Amino acid sequence: MTSLDDLPLRDNLRGHIPYGAPQLHVPVALNVNENTHPIPPAVAADIAAALATAILTVNRYPDREFTQLRDDLAGYLGHGLTRDNIWAANGSNEVLQQVLQAFGGPGRSLLGFAPTYSMYSILASGTDTRWIPGGRDAAYELTPATAARWVRETSPDIVFLCSPNNPTGTPLSLETIAAVYDATPGIVVVDEAYAEFAPDGTESALTLLPGRERLLVSRTMSKAFAFAGVRLGYLAADPAVTDALRLVRLPYHLSALTQAAAVAALAHTGEMLAMVDDIRVQRDRLVRELTGLGYRPLRSGSNFVLFGGVADPHATFEALLADGILIRDVGIPGHLRVSAGTEAETSAFLTAIARLAPIAE
Repeated sequence: MTSLDDLPLRDNLRGHIPYGAPQLHVPVALNVNENTHPIPPAVAADIAAALATAILTVNRYPDREFTQLRDDLAGYLGHGLTRDNIWAANGSNEVLQQVLQAFGGPGRSLLGFAPTYSMYSILASGTDTRWIPGGRDAAYELTPATAARWVRETSPDIVFLCSPNNPTGTPLSLETIAAVYDATPGIVVVDEAYAEFAPDGTESALTLLPGRERLLVSRTMSKAFAFAGVRLGYLAADPAVTDALRLVRLPYHLSALTQAAAVAALAHTGEMLAMVDDIRVQRDRLVRELTGLGYRPLRSGSNFVLFGGVADPHATFEALLADGILIRDVGIPGHLRVSAGTEAETSAFLTAIARLAPIAE
């Protein structure tokens, strides 16, 4: 049987493994930071109607510029943005890949701050961009001084900042983002995939866009909008950036069905985001009750919680799985990550882990 070793694979891809979390059919799946709340039936009906209309014209190519969608995304984000500031693709991963295709590549480098979203290094490998894993401060936070120092010492062409960070959930200050931008002449991307779950009053990196033509803010509809299966990610940036991304996009890269579903969902933003408050309640409950059990959860501005104090993460993961509960072992010693689910899902997890021992000293 032919293996990867038998193929003329690029050297920088040899020895790598593809991204992927376990996809198991279990009663409680809290491992990939999905929004486990279903789309409200009335909203789902309107989305289905929009898809039914769109399907009648799929013999023709979709709007290459996805104009209606860009208008609606700009309206959702606010901050004076227009369609010229907006780009979208099949999930925020494709958006980030296009950024690396346009601004990375052979001889160029990408700085991130580990531990962070594992796709960053995979996207770097796929575009032959050198990955630089910078360090973090205590409790996986990132101060302006630490971030700027890494930028000055490594001179990256691109910097990815995850805000809040995945897999740690830790927030990122606007001061840190500004310090990174000021320290580099390159592209700075702030990945705000979980921005809607931040505490009330938290300012987005979108507020930093004016006057910063090299700053890009990435978002997704997968999380807060419960649209993970639709695959719609987007970014806001200077119009020159969206022009650059047109140079590397595939023709008609957003299908007519994707555009129709996303536009219909954005018309129901209030209903779609109504579940966010409940998810934040369950996230805060996870932090509170895990602390009470003797674990050490990190502060989280996302829809998940990373908690330390786990004596044997693999054994705990397997014990929970035996109870029909799937969470995530992200490879950080002594830690596991759990998504905030519905009240019932969160209760099932907390009941199960309360029965497990020991807790690491």
